[in-house]
Amino acid sequence: MGKNAYIIFIVVLVAILGFWYYSNQQSANNPENTNQEKMMEDDTSMMNEESDSMMEEDDSTTEDDSMMASEVQEFRVVGTNFDFSEKEIRVKKGDTVRIVFVNEEGFHDWVVDEFDAATKQIQEGNQETIEFVADQAGEFEYYCSVGQHREMGMVGTLIVE
Repeated sequence: MGKNAYIIFIVVLVAILGFWYYSNQQSANNPENTNQEKMMEDDTSMMNEESDSMMEEDDSTTEDDSMMASEVQEFRVVGTNFDFSEKEIRVKKGDTVRIVFVNEEGFHDWVVDEFDAATKQIQEGNQETIEFVADQAGEFEYYCSVGQHREMGMVGTLIVE
């Protein structure tokens, strides 16, 4: 009897595997399934094309924005003991401002609080460059934040028109 159960088990297993194989072959050869798969591929490629065109539109917007972007206004500001070489800096609202701060004497920095712009405090003979966007109009004081240098007159005015 054990031998018969073993044979029945093998036959059932072969039947199940045959059915599974036949089903997979049928779905692969079935034109209806092939059409469904093709339609799914077409939908996917259309979605990819739409996505690509949206990305191209975004890129062109970015290019347009960069063409309209403000100019970089560069200023060389020399720091000496308790004085800046530039007492007034004028820019237009939206301009990118580049400050090349050159320290010729002492230990100083260049700071304008309203734009969260500041160089590091540097020793004489060194320089540092910073950039920020002048995104608000008005008059803003820039200064040296070392010790009492601000109070001693190491200040200037950034005018954003």
